[in-house]
Amino acid sequence: MSLGNKTLFVTGGSRGIGLAIALRAARDGANVAIAAKTVKPDPRLPGTIFSAAEDIEKAGGKALPLACDIRDEQSVEKAVAETVAKFGGIDILVNNASAISLTGTLATPMKRYDLMHQINARGTFLVSQKCVPHLEKAANPHVLNLSPPLDFDVKWFANHAAYTLAKYGMSVFAWAMAEEFKDKGIAFNCLWPRTGIATAAIQNILGGEEGMKRCRKPEIMADAAHAIFCRPARQCTGNFFIDDEVLAAEGVTNFDQYAVSPGTPLMPDFFVPAPGARTVVGRG
Repeated sequence: MSLGNKTLFVTGGSRGIGLAIALRAARDGANVAIAAKTVKPDPRLPGTIFSAAEDIEKAGGKALPLACDIRDEQSVEKAVAETVAKFGGIDILVNNASAISLTGTLATPMKRYDLMHQINARGTFLVSQKCVPHLEKAANPHVLNLSPPLDFDVKWFANHAAYTLAKYGMSVFAWAMAEEFKDKGIAFNCLWPRTGIATAAIQNILGGEEGMKRCRKPEIMADAAHAIFCRPARQCTGNFFIDDEVLAAEGVTNFDQYAVSPGTPLMPDFFVPAPGARTVVGRG
């Protein structure tokens, strides 16, 4: 299957994984609305909604850059309305926008707590709510939250409970909405990487240049997302996908192609359940 002429609404898609997913769809000839806050270049972070739109057009898609704060209901409503007006509907929603602070209880200011929960959990709920009426009209509607499997091993909470809860909120909404909208034929799934992905978060927060060498490229997430979007929505919903598992099921065997530095040991990501873990929701 191809995503040609499909319309994607991607939050936080001006860089990183969100942009990679947009570019993969653009190569099929998709329409992509980039809903993000970055309008002016930031020396710490690459890309704006306008540079992302330019890249999407170069890749073969049609782009709509939208200045959108997913914490603000009117901003989201406006962005969704503009997308539908330009492209005629929405086929795929990618809830990618996220905030991170890997801090313990005493080191997490409430301002940072609120930011993570407003963007990650509340923002995902809000954007999903505003897109569902349009997704209901699509031929093969998909919602993909870039959030982890619901593994309730306390080790994932102990050192950064506020962040974990914010990310798990995204996953709970996908899990719940998959059931809520099953009869409507809208797929709700989560996708998470097995390893670190070479993004600004790794560069600036988790590992610097050395950490980047132990990552995979964002393209592995983009290819996995593309594979999910090409599956029948009614038969593919309520899943917590891991990127390389999706691609292995598609017949991919060479994962070195995604490594930033092939042969360098990879950095495992947070939240990936141990084999046979009994603390995971939705498995087994």
